[in-house]
Amino acid sequence: MPVPQKTIALKNSQDPPMISVVMATYNGAQYLDAQLTSILAQSYSNFEVVIVDDASIDETVAIVNKYMQLHANISLYCNNTNLGYIKTFEKGMSLATGAFIALSDQDDIWQLNKLAVLFDAMNGYELVYSNSLLVDENGNSTGKKMSDIKNQINYTDCLMYTIGAWAPGHAMLFKKELADRCMPFPAMVTHDFWLGFVAACRGEVHYVNLPLVDYRQHASNAIGANTHSYQKSKSTTAEKLKKARARMQLLFEKCPEYLPQKKVLEQINESYQNYSFKNNLHRMLVFFRYRNLILAYKKKSALMKLLFCLKTFFKIDA
Repeated sequence: MPVPQKTIALKNSQDPPMISVVMATYNGAQYLDAQLTSILAQSYSNFEVVIVDDASIDETVAIVNKYMQLHANISLYCNNTNLGYIKTFEKGMSLATGAFIALSDQDDIWQLNKLAVLFDAMNGYELVYSNSLLVDENGNSTGKKMSDIKNQINYTDCLMYTIGAWAPGHAMLFKKELADRCMPFPAMVTHDFWLGFVAACRGEVHYVNLPLVDYRQHASNAIGANTHSYQKSKSTTAEKLKKARARMQLLFEKCPEYLPQKKVLEQINESYQNYSFKNNLHRMLVFFRYRNLILAYKKKSALMKLLFCLKTFFKIDA
């Protein structure tokens, strides 16, 4: 694929605010050209591209260096050892100089107006995100969008993040100050989940119902659209329970003291500690009371939500 001609992000007083596109790469040579081309062709005029490579052993760094020779707004930082995608994204966000940050996977393709549309949608929000089109490894549409799998919605309450969410990082734009408030990023939840939860503790995570990213699905995805099977197939039951308890403790501790949701998260957190009859009953009742918030991102009928709450009497959701 041809490399676009040299571009320089303008930085005078007439420009819109700087957006830092933060990309984490790891052995991404196969798809990296297409993604960098789509980013550099963005209609938004003032952006930088901060790339952190996580000790790749393929041609990823060479490809980035090729683009850096032609584009003054690209910077590259290389990890000496493999840190994993969460810490690699965290490093990129810490190095970003823009007032806003857009996260980028190495293998997607952005619509050319992605940054412009998301920036226009900010409108006082701390974090916005869009829908995405699912494409196969060759970039061909699968006929599905992210919203076909789970509800993509405005997250208006941090309780909507209690057991999960569906606001993916590759479709986000957020204020740099949110990233600063999230650091250090915990290892037990994904970076985009953490960004969304922390933002929802302050205000609305706003959804833009437009597919602004071609989200490529292939065997080497770090997560992929089917996050359920990826995350649940790697751990034993004991490990999943330990992680679920740690996650709930994390959410409870991070939730600000002044929010009424703090008490709800405290109750759920306490009920996660063991399977006593008292805890099981209390957990089920709390989930039942707040089921429309906690299960908002799941495509469940009213009946299925009730059954889910009943299930929590016997099982800690991992």
